[in-house]
Amino acid sequence: MIPSIETDRLRLRGHRQDDFPLSAAMWADSDVTRYIGGRPFSEEESWARFLRYAGHWKFLGFGYWAIEERATGRFLGEVGFADFKRQIEPSIEGIPELGWVLVPSARGSGFATEAARAALDWCNVYLRVARTVCLIHPENAASVRVAEKCGFREYCRTVYKGQSTVIFDRRL
Repeated sequence: MIPSIETDRLRLRGHRQDDFPLSAAMWADSDVTRYIGGRPFSEEESWARFLRYAGHWKFLGFGYWAIEERATGRFLGEVGFADFKRQIEPSIEGIPELGWVLVPSARGSGFATEAARAALDWCNVYLRVARTVCLIHPENAASVRVAEKCGFREYCRTVYKGQSTVIFDRRL
């Protein structure tokens, strides 16, 4: 069972199959993926990502939520935790990795920070881990601001799949 979380403006909920077209369209947008992989994702890649969300909840007890605007029910993006088994140095194996992504029309409204904080509040109660991390492209100033507002601090700079990245961490 995937928990639902409500904030003043948002509802974080488990993905439904009818979210897939909206999720795939978001991941196919080059503006969305500029700092996440550097290229739009195909429908096939988006489907694999979508299924991975469900698998995280089933096998790890945490995962990604769909973000919707409470007032309208509009799909705004995705937020959550993962263990992607990344081949990265230093290793982040076993540490919940927070991630967020919004459709372009939802940016600049504080939704990412609101969603990330709600996910972290849930993590503090249900996962009770001492540390969480997030990976952010060094040029993604908007995501760096979200991370810092949520209590993350730069841990180190590294390379992942040939791209520069910054590992941020948050410790309780």
